[in-house]
Amino acid sequence: MKYLIRFNKSRGQAGRGTMDHVWRVFEGDKAEKEYLFKHFVLNVPSVSERTNEDWNISCNGIMTIDRDTSTATINKEL
Repeated sequence: MKYLIRFNKSRGQAGRGTMDHVWRVFEGDKAEKEYLFKHFVLNVPSVSERTNEDWNISCNGIMTIDRDTSTATINKEL
C-alpha cells in the first residue's frame, strides 16, 4: 500500500484533531483514506514527493495503528 505523510496545518480545528495531531497520513494510490496521528514511525524506505503545492513523505508498506499513543507505524510488506 502507498502512504503519503504530511504536516497537519489545520490541526486543532473542528474535525482536524487536537493540536497534538500534527501528522496526516493518506492511504492508497489516490489518497482515498486519511488518518490523523500524533506520531509516526517508518521502517521502510521513503522519498519526498510533491502533490500540487504540498510536500509529502512517500513510502510503501503496511500500516499498523497504536490508538493508545496515536502512532502510525509503516513496515515492509511481507
